[in-house]
Amino acid sequence: MSDSIDEFISELEKEEARIVVRKEMRRFNKPVTVIEGLNPKTNDLKKISGTLKSKLATGGTVKENYILLQGDHRERAKEILLQLGFRESTIEVY
Repeated sequence: MSDSIDEFISELEKEEARIVVRKEMRRFNKPVTVIEGLNPKTNDLKKISGTLKSKLATGGTVKENYILLQGDHRERAKEILLQLGFRESTIEVY
């Protein structure tokens, strides 16, 4: 029963989250995509990061509360997050 409650809470978190997908310029004028707003307690950031990296064919990492991807992948990252079950109204792309 505990697993079903945890899954239900996880689904609620996906609907309530405010996810920001934005581009930053880093060293040597290289673009990176930053995905913020995912709750690390209810979402497996490493799993989400792995899915994004494999589907986008890029490198990246997970920091404290955000995912960093090499390159500008804002629109594609949003599409993949939608496929993972996050609602479009909660994802903002800058």
